[in-house]
Amino acid sequence: MMTKKIGFNFLWMFSYHGAEPEHANARELDFIAAQGFNFVRIPTDYRFYVKDFECDKPLEEYIAYIDEYIAEVNRRGMHASLNIHRAPGYCINRPDIEKYNLWRDEEAQLGFIALWKFFADRYKSIPSELLSFDLVNEPSNSPPTHPCTREDHEKVIRRTISEIHSVDPSREIVIDGFDGGGTALPELADCGATHSGRGYAPFQITHYKAEWVKMNLGDFVPTYPGEVAPGQKWDIDSLREYYRPWREVESTGCRVHIGECGVYNKLPNEIALNWFRDFAAVMDENRWGYALWNFKGSFGICEHGRPGTAYTDIGGLKIDKAMLDVMKHSLKA
Repeated sequence: MMTKKIGFNFLWMFSYHGAEPEHANARELDFIAAQGFNFVRIPTDYRFYVKDFECDKPLEEYIAYIDEYIAEVNRRGMHASLNIHRAPGYCINRPDIEKYNLWRDEEAQLGFIALWKFFADRYKSIPSELLSFDLVNEPSNSPPTHPCTREDHEKVIRRTISEIHSVDPSREIVIDGFDGGGTALPELADCGATHSGRGYAPFQITHYKAEWVKMNLGDFVPTYPGEVAPGQKWDIDSLREYYRPWREVESTGCRVHIGECGVYNKLPNEIALNWFRDFAAVMDENRWGYALWNFKGSFGICEHGRPGTAYTDIGGLKIDKAMLDVMKHSLKA
């Protein structure tokens, strides 16, 4: 039986704002490895390692950081999943700042493929048990700046997989669901990739008062299980139904993994934990792995800052022990 991959996203090279990327955090990696976790997703912003859209000439001094990330994760016996979070021509966050449209423009597609073929050649010696390629974070239709149909997306993904496998035929590929990662992709069930969903439902719970989300609940405070918005109730059966399309895709022979999940830090921790326990239970029922959006910070288990949290000091880190225990149970379930 395949081991479930459970772990965290680490945001060392997540978003370019002119500063240097972070180095891999040894203490945090040591902690999660010691707790038994086995998966690290590494979202990257291509603007760190590509200048002037010369995707065929990635900058070695920044690629060296990615070398380090993968090596440090693998050295602890964990799987690394390399993701292009902001890709040439697309990002779920501010796609409008991209000159090209990844889904429609050949220039962007050639750049995207060039990067993945570069990574495929560079990391060919690392087995898929230790490294996967998560092609592009959370594809979505983003009109008016970056329109994308399901057909546009399918063509780009099939083309990119083919090009990667022309260099490294055995590399594990991960494809994120559509509509920001949440919608299953049965049209790509035959492409041999792992299908990566999201643990962000209901959004009123997971993204309550998130500053970047347009969601006006007024003074209403969602609860779980219960009313997440006026007249809208969710419980564990709602979560099971939400993931039904993913089970249907899996039934065709695909692997399913939930590459991001968590609750933002404005919701009272008691409510967040109620949701997280049910989410993890549904993951366990399906034997799916999952990864929190981050380890330390607003969606993580370390110093997330949700109201009412009692932290436990473990190895010098302030950990939400109740949340940690849920994840550790999933490792054994």
